[in-house]
Amino acid sequence: MAIGATPGDILKMILRQGLGTVGIGLLASLVAAFAGTRLLADLFYGVTPNDPATYAAVAALLLAVVTLACRIPATRVSPVIALRFE
Repeated sequence: MAIGATPGDILKMILRQGLGTVGIGLLASLVAAFAGTRLLADLFYGVTPNDPATYAAVAALLLAVVTLACRIPATRVSPVIALRFE
């Protein structure tokens, strides 16, 4: 913002970087969880090993937390303070 970017541009950039990284991690973890639940199927009680509602709820919760974690600092950081620490 100190060199001409709008607050919307900064927010989009930070959200794109944060959600891109989490998206890759989320896909990798869903594949690992899908494979790992086969090994631990005997330990589950009341949930099938490949319950889509559980996977969707965990993914949605993670995306909501990451969105807030990226959005709050992006909207509250002063450009002068950010440049001072760079």
